[in-house]
Amino acid sequence: MSDRSQQPGPSGGTPEGPAWSGREGAQAFAAVEAATDWLLGYPFVLRELAGRIGAGQVLVDYGCGPGRVADHAARVLGARVLGADTSPQMLELARASATAVAGFHLVENGRVTGLPDGCADAVMCNHVLASLPTQDALLGVFTEIRRLLRPHAPFVLLTTDPACSGTEYASLRIGEPGEAYAPGEEVTVRLRRTDGTWQRMRNHAWPVGLYPVLLERARFRDVVQHRPSVQEVLTVAAPDLVAARPWSAERARPPLVVTTAVAA
Repeated sequence: MSDRSQQPGPSGGTPEGPAWSGREGAQAFAAVEAATDWLLGYPFVLRELAGRIGAGQVLVDYGCGPGRVADHAARVLGARVLGADTSPQMLELARASATAVAGFHLVENGRVTGLPDGCADAVMCNHVLASLPTQDALLGVFTEIRRLLRPHAPFVLLTTDPACSGTEYASLRIGEPGEAYAPGEEVTVRLRRTDGTWQRMRNHAWPVGLYPVLLERARFRDVVQHRPSVQEVLTVAAPDLVAARPWSAERARPPLVVTTAVAA
């Protein structure tokens, strides 16, 4: 997954501290299962990209974390995938395991180092925005992604919906049952590890309806949002994953939203 890389200042693993920071945080992130994301998230991100980017073109994964999604995208799409993250430790993990990725770049002071303006034919950004504390920080990420994209190139964004708080999905729970969260309010998210235990982390609740407004301010157009459902997954997700669980919560209240936009 990208994986739920935290920007800026990736993190550690308790609700009291920042998420996925340092070597220990990167290793904790690598142990996250992310079954719900692989069912209702990443396959739909790649479906959007498949119709918009050709083999050999440049796809930047902004917030690539340990590189699992970037590696998968490179193999599925045939694109030249570049990973970018604020955490050197995440990038170290990615370099060791994401062998299909063409290169990795550190994000410093809000800018992807080593990548010039208009270098990307597409950008994806998965589970990054919930770590950001202010609307200005969200806008800063969108502005940097717009800098990377050539005109008319696509941007695909994957986020959780904090309005789905309290529901326990196969691999995550956002906030507490019965709670409603104001925009930017801190919320504790639980992520299931591969050993069946739960990782707790601190996020921020950004309503998905805010993203189109900020994207337009960052010089994007043609913004469209889609909430993938279990009914759609047979055409995109791995069959063994679909058959592995009943996905009851995901069927009742899908928690992920894919937002697409085009660089103006």
